[in-house]
Amino acid sequence: MGFRRRAWLTLGAVVLGGGGVATYAAAGPSADHGPGRRAKRPVKVYDLALKGTASGERELPRTATRQFSLLGVSWTGPAKRLHGTAQVRTRSLRTGAWSAWRDLETNVDPLEDPEAGARARGASEPLWVGPSDGVQVQVVRRSGSTSAGLPKGLQVDLVDPGVATAAETKATEPAAYVAEASPTDSASPTDSTSPTDGAAPGDSAAPPTDSVPPSDTASPTDSTSASAPASDSASPSASSSPSASASVSVPPAPPSTVPEPPIVSRAGWGADESLSPDPSEYNADVKAVFVHHTDGTNDYSCADSAAIVRGIYAYHTQTNGWNDIGYNFLVDKCGTIFEGRKGGVDLPVLGAHTYGWNREAAGIAVLGEYTATGASNAALESVARIAAWKLGQYDADPATTVQLKAGATQTNAFGTSFTAGSSYAFNRISGHRDGYNTQCPGDSLYAQLPTVRAWASGPVQGLRLTSLSGAALSGSTYYTKGAITAKWSTTTPGSLISRFELLVDGKVAATASGTAASVGAALAAGTHSVAVRAVHQSGKTATSAALTVVADTTAPAFSTAPKISLRTGTVNTTAVPVTLAWKATDNAALKSVSLLSPTTATFGPTTTSSSRTANSGSASTWSMTAYDYAGNTRTASASYTPLILQETSAVKSGSWTARSSSGYLGGTSYSSGSQGASLTWTFTGRSAAWVVSRASTSGQAYVYVDGVQVGTVDLRSSTTQYRQAIWTRTWSGSAKHTVKIVVVGTSGRPTVTTDGLVYIK
Repeated sequence: MGFRRRAWLTLGAVVLGGGGVATYAAAGPSADHGPGRRAKRPVKVYDLALKGTASGERELPRTATRQFSLLGVSWTGPAKRLHGTAQVRTRSLRTGAWSAWRDLETNVDPLEDPEAGARARGASEPLWVGPSDGVQVQVVRRSGSTSAGLPKGLQVDLVDPGVATAAETKATEPAAYVAEASPTDSASPTDSTSPTDGAAPGDSAAPPTDSVPPSDTASPTDSTSASAPASDSASPSASSSPSASASVSVPPAPPSTVPEPPIVSRAGWGADESLSPDPSEYNADVKAVFVHHTDGTNDYSCADSAAIVRGIYAYHTQTNGWNDIGYNFLVDKCGTIFEGRKGGVDLPVLGAHTYGWNREAAGIAVLGEYTATGASNAALESVARIAAWKLGQYDADPATTVQLKAGATQTNAFGTSFTAGSSYAFNRISGHRDGYNTQCPGDSLYAQLPTVRAWASGPVQGLRLTSLSGAALSGSTYYTKGAITAKWSTTTPGSLISRFELLVDGKVAATASGTAASVGAALAAGTHSVAVRAVHQSGKTATSAALTVVADTTAPAFSTAPKISLRTGTVNTTAVPVTLAWKATDNAALKSVSLLSPTTATFGPTTTSSSRTANSGSASTWSMTAYDYAGNTRTASASYTPLILQETSAVKSGSWTARSSSGYLGGTSYSSGSQGASLTWTFTGRSAAWVVSRASTSGQAYVYVDGVQVGTVDLRSSTTQYRQAIWTRTWSGSAKHTVKIVVVGTSGRPTVTTDGLVYIK
């Protein structure tokens, strides 16, 4: 394994249990780059040969290594296939813990031109493992394989993506961020892992087989990139069309039908352009897009995304031996889009992503592994945006299909056979497995591709009006005084929406941006149809179901102002039973009526009366407000005074006996059993009630109003009751009236006990 010493590292040594020596690197005085900052570090790729076993397997025991974050297994011969299983374990740089065994994806797309590139090798897909300083590898031939054996030259390739961007240099560096093994070092059998962490019995650490003398320069076989990283500042946009040269035919960059999304340029993610010295190749156009996943962990930090892209780039160029990273674009789980293969994001750059179909398609890879877990909405949104933009350059609708010409004879993951030179139908946005026999982009992400197509193509999905602020709903109709704010939701992300239009009676009344979720408008008086129309970036439109909205500025009316009348019930010296009555109407829709004083209550729109009590002896203002659904109001008030006339204020006729009890009004009452005995009260008011005491022996009385007999009242009750308003009469207005009661002299129960008269002044 090659080794490059940097001037700002101080080297030390630790003797391992097996007699080997492990070097470590710690920051020296010259490494002080300011508080909380890290020095830039170039990308490096190391390789360790795998050793054969008696069973024909290949392995690398647990081995201490230089720092790396991405790895894979490669072998001699790009056209060779690894008919077996490759597994790796890694030791975390931060915790020192060994991971579980992880499978590498070895069923990778072959080169379409196996003779291209003398350095080309067969290789697994790279696996991001995060900062690590130890590795263990085992490669087992598939059971029943008829091949002569595993391919030659098997090795594990370790990639340190380095520190290349300004954002990465701001991260705090650990005191000793890397433990590097000297060329002859090995982890001893006493390596600090417990027997239960998954190591096979007898695991031992052998020295790396690619050892070189510890010099200041890499050996010729060291695959370390010696070049400095590219500029750490992201360009305002990703690289655009290069100038034409004599050796490369650069096609035009047609404008797209949709906006270009933000793309982090190669300079922005720290591409070392010396790793890709050859010029780009171009296709005639982009007819389709193939979606991939990069495999590896999904719990990476989005702050590490640029490093992951650099790692894949280094792996593709230094391990696979390709001219450049294979994908045209990469997307992380936070939705950041990275420029992949160089040549201009707005040009049909030939990629290396989908065997047999690269000549007419672009490749988009989502960072992570999506077999059991779906990609984030942010990632799907960005895949949809970049796919729509690229396809839009060639007037291709992402929701349609297209005929692609096969560049190789093969079978895809579904058993569909393709013959080189023949054309086959593909979705404009397809998964890797649609063109090649692979599980990429994972079951879950593959199942999300219909959503990506719908978002990319339009129209806007899931559009609905969710509410109307400034309006109240009654039944299926909204009511407003005029000003409303419509709110909506969609399932299509706002970045793919050009604008929203609020439609009132089919005409645009207001517009809002594609990322907005509401807009206001003022409605003229009358009944309207209100809907929202979403305009997708493609120009396709979707319109929500319309709502009926009535704009109303007319206040409710009280056809009957609040008024009270006496009712039957128990009378006290401070409160008498009354019925409050009113009638409110509205030209559109009455919502409610509220009693504001002398007490409070709220009633529905159809209620017109309520049993209450009123203070006797003092005036009370009964104030009510009617509300309609539009928010208009009307208030009406009236003042009334209930008064109690004691029996002593009546004109007596016949024999009456005064009685005393705390149960009587004022403590006294009149009682008579004499037939024809009478009491007469005279008052000016609009409502009156006769108050009595009742018992099982109580008799009957005739009632006369203004000299006319109006009824016979029976006072008998199974229980004794005091101060009972037993008879009432109400008139339309206030006037002078007389009420006279006459004892009937009922046989066996002649007695009548009266407690006075109440009237409303």
